[in-house]
Amino acid sequence: MLLRLRDPLNPADLDAVCSACEGLGFRARVLTVGERSVQLLEVEGDGDAARLKSVLEDYLAVAGVVDDAGARELVLKAGADSETVVRVGDAVFGGGHAALIGGPCSVQDADSLLEIARAVRAAGATLLRGGAHKPRSSPYAFQGLGADALRLLGDVSAEVGLPVVTEIMEPSDIDGMLDVCAMFQVGSRNMANAPLLRELGKAGKPVLLKRGMAATAREFLLAAEYVLAEGNERVVLCERGIRGFDNATRNVLDVGTVAYLKRTTHLPVIVDPSHAAGRADLVRPLARAGIAVGADGLLVEVHPRPLEARSDARQALGLDAFADVASDMRLLIELDGRHFSQPSSQKTPTP
Repeated sequence: MLLRLRDPLNPADLDAVCSACEGLGFRARVLTVGERSVQLLEVEGDGDAARLKSVLEDYLAVAGVVDDAGARELVLKAGADSETVVRVGDAVFGGGHAALIGGPCSVQDADSLLEIARAVRAAGATLLRGGAHKPRSSPYAFQGLGADALRLLGDVSAEVGLPVVTEIMEPSDIDGMLDVCAMFQVGSRNMANAPLLRELGKAGKPVLLKRGMAATAREFLLAAEYVLAEGNERVVLCERGIRGFDNATRNVLDVGTVAYLKRTTHLPVIVDPSHAAGRADLVRPLARAGIAVGADGLLVEVHPRPLEARSDARQALGLDAFADVASDMRLLIELDGRHFSQPSSQKTPTP
């Protein structure tokens, strides 16, 4: 590995870098190059090069990495054809497969949840989303039903045969959600919650990781790295829009980053058009855009009576509108030569 050192260089800062290299099992020596006496640091050894690169980038003496010597982080592709496939029940993400996730932003009651689950399954969804714990911008807004919502999700999942995706906010909640949750969702606000990401890596269940509302693509990938570093490769990245300056939409759906991620990481990438749009009439065209650019699935908010939704009512689709999104998705996936995951005839949820 070759690093460019800062000019002027504080000897104490250089010593700190060399000590860090030695602590990770590497040898470091300073090289002086050219008439301008540019100083480089050559690092050699058999340790974890990806970890070393990440550590050294934070030191004051290091101006940049000239040659990373193949220090590949776990989240990056090993080759052009490297692609991880994540399976959750009948849902398959990646490897030429795409899946549809549908359900309410937050669970409100048993009757509406059952109605939604039956409708989204009939339309082609293979996973049921539903918030039990809701991190809201205001502490006075509806925060979800908590344990009662988890119980309802478990009951409806068993009745309809759709595995559950629900948001988790605290590491301490993992054990209590394992019996119900087939896939943990990490929301935008918790993308940088390192303790939560580490524990989800140890838990071993699939993780749906949403991009932070102001996160760069690099920060998004490094958040996933926390989960992978603990041994869990079953991570699905979700682009849900980033914060912009225009209020025409709630967020800016970054389809360019979806395309970039598909070429950079081996992990599946899906799109949440509901949070990007912030309004129901724009969800369908944004869903089309996400699939057209190569997304491995969609995460869509649904409610039989959207105006009665207790959270994010403006962006929730009615049942018929959701069926239209599913129809579009199926057509675009097939035109692209990919496979659209379908619910099996048997009701076999997999918590």
